[in-house]
Amino acid sequence: MHLDIGEPDGYIIPMAPKGKKNPNNKSVAENRKARYNYAIEDTLECGLMLEGSEVKALRTGGVNIAESYANIEDGELWLINSHVPKYEQAKTFQHEERRRRKLLVSKKELRNLHKNVGREGMTLVPLKIYFNNKGRAKLLLGIAKGKKIQDKRATEKKRDWQKQQGRILRDRG
Repeated sequence: MHLDIGEPDGYIIPMAPKGKKNPNNKSVAENRKARYNYAIEDTLECGLMLEGSEVKALRTGGVNIAESYANIEDGELWLINSHVPKYEQAKTFQHEERRRRKLLVSKKELRNLHKNVGREGMTLVPLKIYFNNKGRAKLLLGIAKGKKIQDKRATEKKRDWQKQQGRILRDRG
């Protein structure tokens, strides 16, 4: 354990060991196709309102948010069509796998989301579910616009060119 002398009177503040990752801060599910199918303009971190067995199921893995989306209904933000598998050890209080889950954002952020989604072609796409440093489940939500086929081709061409540049630089040096 490292020690840091933070106060002039010699008060010692214990610090976390360097190089160790926080076990709570881990990615649970990622929507990789979202960045291919959508042009992400902005992102927002939202809290998830979950049941106890859902939190345990998130920690074990197997979550799928690839075909899910977020929607604003009656002044609330909802995550729709996300799949959280059942937690087998929870016998009595089991959750539904594809239920609608409420997303937690401030009123100001909700107003901004409503204004952005009101623009033509904009949608709310879940990008990633993860646990933050405090161990709370969070969702990274993207404000996105759908890409057309030619946009997807341009993205692919750019990615291929970057790979080729990396190979050329690697072979030279």
